[in-house]
Amino acid sequence: MSELYPPIEPYEHGMLDVGGGDRVYWEVCGNPEGKPAVVVHGGPGSGCTPGMRRFFDPERYRVALFDQRNCGRSTPHAADPATDLSRNTTHHLIADMERLRELLGIESWLVHGFSWGSTLALAYAQAHPERVGEIVIPSVTTTRRSEIDWLYRGVGRFFPEAWDRFLAGAPGTGRDGDVVAAYARLTEHPDAAVREKATADWCAWEDAVLSGETKGASNPYGDRPSRARLAFVRICAHYFSHGAWLEEGQLIRDAGRLAGIPGVLVHGRFDMGGPLDTAWQLSRRWPDAELTVVEDAGHLGGEETRAHVLRALDRFAARG
Repeated sequence: MSELYPPIEPYEHGMLDVGGGDRVYWEVCGNPEGKPAVVVHGGPGSGCTPGMRRFFDPERYRVALFDQRNCGRSTPHAADPATDLSRNTTHHLIADMERLRELLGIESWLVHGFSWGSTLALAYAQAHPERVGEIVIPSVTTTRRSEIDWLYRGVGRFFPEAWDRFLAGAPGTGRDGDVVAAYARLTEHPDAAVREKATADWCAWEDAVLSGETKGASNPYGDRPSRARLAFVRICAHYFSHGAWLEEGQLIRDAGRLAGIPGVLVHGRFDMGGPLDTAWQLSRRWPDAELTVVEDAGHLGGEETRAHVLRALDRFAARG
């Protein structure tokens, strides 16, 4: 099966007060008596979308989705330059997930995340393994600094023209300089025109990395509404310039904490932005993980990737 479930609307939603003036949007859909699950969106800073609901059988799952701090419908929004991101770190997001779980009265839940969402899913599960029943993560990342350096420098050997344009967008940054930190500073610049150009340049680079998958039919980052793009780039640069506040290799090193939690990892052989070796290394350290490599897929996946994720979620639904 690779067909998504029909569109569904939340039966409950709200704003979770997480302190310091920050409020996190959340919603729940499916069967109120179903198996609890939580969706961890990517980015960081992308926000959740209605399509994410459709991976879950609405008769068997009670699915919670939330917009991580300062993006989507959460407030204040990172597109506003006055929004303080100092309270937006991986550790804050882990705490937000726990607050949401407690608010919903859930003992443990299945955790599903894509790309950056897989990093946060793993970080949450390693912090609270007793609260996680299963994990399903396609396009696996752990946001090591080595992975960040690959995405914003190393992969440039395949896209040299686009990478030169990306580097030129951060004037004064040498070829061996910290281009991510440079963009993080540009997204905080007092001049709106500077922030907007940095956002456009960052999205153009992200789209170039995916161009082998999209074939020019779309620009997954550049086509987003202006407000969403501004928040996405600002939050991404904020996280990646700090190594997501994780020790290098932490999530692979500590994968043994996930022992007893069944996991499904699905990764495209030709994922240019997040090479397969991360998923491979994780699977070698996590005794209960199953890794499926999709031979003709990249970071965005496709029909076969979707089919593997749907099968995993359907299988886990039966575990109750």
